[in-house]
Amino acid sequence: MKRVVVTGVAGFSPIGNSWEDIQQRLKQMETGICYVEDWNKYEGLNTRLAGVITDFEMPAHFKRKTLRSMGRVAQLAVLSAERALEDAGLRDAEVLTNGETGVSFGSSAGDSVAIGDFGNMLINHSCDGLNANSYIKMMAHTSPVNIGVYFGLKGRVITTSSACTSGSQGIGYAYEAIRYGHQTVMVSGGSEGLCATQAAVFDTLYATSVRNEEPEKTPRPFDRDRDGLVIGEGGCTLILEELEHAVARGAHIYAELVGFGTNSDGSHVTQPSAATMEGAMRKALSDAGVDAAEIGYVSAHGTATARGDVAESVATQAVFGTETPISSLKSFTGHTLGACGALEAWLSIEMMNAGWFHATANLTDPDEACGDLDYIMHEGRRIDTQYVMSNNFAFGGINTSLIFKRWQ
Repeated sequence: MKRVVVTGVAGFSPIGNSWEDIQQRLKQMETGICYVEDWNKYEGLNTRLAGVITDFEMPAHFKRKTLRSMGRVAQLAVLSAERALEDAGLRDAEVLTNGETGVSFGSSAGDSVAIGDFGNMLINHSCDGLNANSYIKMMAHTSPVNIGVYFGLKGRVITTSSACTSGSQGIGYAYEAIRYGHQTVMVSGGSEGLCATQAAVFDTLYATSVRNEEPEKTPRPFDRDRDGLVIGEGGCTLILEELEHAVARGAHIYAELVGFGTNSDGSHVTQPSAATMEGAMRKALSDAGVDAAEIGYVSAHGTATARGDVAESVATQAVFGTETPISSLKSFTGHTLGACGALEAWLSIEMMNAGWFHATANLTDPDEACGDLDYIMHEGRRIDTQYVMSNNFAFGGINTSLIFKRWQ
């Protein structure tokens, strides 16, 4: 078995696009949730809240010919991948194009604008707006394919379009590709562009927050006064690399990825199961060869939905007891769907290396129905730990758990 390390990171989120900026927002307990005026035009949509990236723009070196196959979801993916490869010192390396580098990346769906163009065809019987790149933007694997084409990658392409676990499965399957010797480097992660249709999905389930006049007070993961989730957008890439290859070239190593667990409920598309959530965490612990007591922090999925929060927290308590610190990034960014697993993994690594972990925003009174856990509240906390776990759970009953070890 090969050992797998993280040698490059980059991302875009509603609270910043660098660890320095994001950490400042986390320390100030300042969220990225806002009222989206444009959503007022949608009759019947109850929520107006979202986590929006306000300062994203493709650089000038991305020419029109290059961008024509990329919607926003692919742009977030490709630019975060470029920055992560530069961070890893691999942007122009031979390993990118000799078949030893692959991509494992996901999003909930393709570009919503392109999907709308095809919807226009079906509803209005008109092909106006369609062109040769419409499907390339719409397809579920638009992000990994655009990454592979732009960087000339000739390794395997793994598409992880699994809603809220798209990013974490992308990282997990990339880890396995290297661990079993199939690839030397993997570009991994997830992305999602903001769209009102995503909010509508949860609106129909009565699962969105409607504190429209108080965006700074929601979402409230695990809190007894929560009223639902808030949708967000983002993109994040982790460069995974075989340890010996990274050491030989003198790469900076952020952390070692030591454990991955994934399974499915096999019972209901939208109702989570605490038992299989627990099973995914235990699989990751077994894969890493560590005891639950060695995990110093758990990055929760923490969506602020009643069923999700209760099931996840009960499962987490079953694995860790009551003393392992836990918090939810989604309280700051909203639910970034395909990007959340990658963003949360990245920031878990950064916090582990900094020895400081963020609190859950807006969590003041934990719901008594939730598990009895060490919720980090009100302000961040200093924690010295060798291991962190990042968990994500998705529609379809898909569960993932990643374990990272601090590099010394």
